[in-house]
Amino acid sequence: MRVVVMIKATKSSEAGEMPSEELLTAMGNFNEELVNAGIMLAGEGLKPTSAGKRIRFSGANRTVVDGPFAETKEQVAGFWVWKVESMEEAVEWVKRCPCPMLEDSDVDIRPVFEAEDFGEEFSPELREQESSVLARTLGLEAPRFEDVEAFTIGGLNATYTYAERGKIPSQWQTFAPSIGKIPGQVGGMTAYGVMWNPNPGCGFDYLAGVAVSDPSKLPQEFTAAPIPAGRFIVFPYSGHVSKLGELLDTIWQKWVPIAAVEIAQSPSFEKYSEEYNPQSGMGGMEIWLPLQA
Repeated sequence: MRVVVMIKATKSSEAGEMPSEELLTAMGNFNEELVNAGIMLAGEGLKPTSAGKRIRFSGANRTVVDGPFAETKEQVAGFWVWKVESMEEAVEWVKRCPCPMLEDSDVDIRPVFEAEDFGEEFSPELREQESSVLARTLGLEAPRFEDVEAFTIGGLNATYTYAERGKIPSQWQTFAPSIGKIPGQVGGMTAYGVMWNPNPGCGFDYLAGVAVSDPSKLPQEFTAAPIPAGRFIVFPYSGHVSKLGELLDTIWQKWVPIAAVEIAQSPSFEKYSEEYNPQSGMGGMEIWLPLQA
């Protein structure tokens, strides 16, 4: 579950008094604990309400009100977004927090609505829309959704630990001369990097290959990876191939855990279309993730 942890304002924070070096150090150390524990998704301090604006809604009317705002204890001076197993875990983490203000203060914990909270009204179309918006807020290019018929990718397979994935370019260098020469190859010169057979916490298999019509005709040293039919979310990528790992980290570590759609337990893949230029390392790259039906 996700929670928003809100540090409530005090007279000192609303007066613009800055925290001491000692408090900044203590809060920095606490934030580092949260990150190391895999709990912290975001966190920021907020300037006093004197620097803010309030927009009041009344029917079709919008009225802008300048800060500061009254009722100091009802204002928020800072926040975190955490991913925790339960409200009890969130409470225990807040108890470990250094006192965030110069005087007595309150910290509120509020659960974030998740996709399952909305029931059947949160249709597959709305889930996809929400997931697309989330991708863009994380700095990813706008994804699209596609239905795919089953097909097979054949090529050179290898097993890696997560720390060894930097060796994948060497695998492509070995396989690349075979592109266009593999028996039964279909789809022109489009190539695929299949991520499959995951071993949680240990590693995964990676297959550099092409689409093939008959895997039985593959050379003995090659492996066939079947891609089941289904719906995929497709993340286009216009950067340099050397930064593709950073894109994958953002998708798997930040987008997947909180997306409104669920990833299926079947192979995902990188797609390098004929627009990909191996000399420049640019163009025609996409990440395809299978969705749970």
